[in-house]
Order: sequence, then C-alpha cells, then structure tokens
Amino acid sequence: MQVQVRYFASVREGLGTGAETVETDAADLAGLRDQLIARGEPSASALARGRAVRMALDQVMSAETAPLRDGCEVAFFPPVTGG
Repeated sequence: MQVQVRYFASVREGLGTGAETVETDAADLAGLRDQLIARGEPSASALARGRAVRMALDQVMSAETAPLRDGCEVAFFPPVTGG
C-alpha cells in the first residue's frame, strides 16, 4: 500500500524533506517507523527508537499500534509544548 508521510520541525530538518509517498507492507505506525529507520541515515537518526517522536494518523494523534490503510496520511514530529 502507499501512504503519504509528512515530517515536521526537527524531524523534517533532520531528513531534509517535509513529505514523501512511501510504499509499505507495515500493518501499523510502529511497523512504518521501523521500515523508515531501516533505510539508514538520515532516517535512522531522525526517527530513532530512543528519540521522542509523536505520530498522527490522518491528522489524529495516534498510538504506534494504530493500523495503516492504503492512502492514509502519517505525520511524524517531536513533542511540542505551548507557551
């Protein structure tokens, strides 16, 4: 399936892109993150498991267990605080 992936803030800066279309067999957000990490640098650093990264599925904050579907939009971004 194809998913639209968007990157924000420091994740976008680390990857050097704000968006891409990804072909994946991942069942959920965790699987997609792991697939992107496995591509190597710079994805491995920007999305590393030890790094705090939030995820949204179709513009709704979601847990890593959220299932993917063809054509969905996934967003990765660092935690943010208001002020």
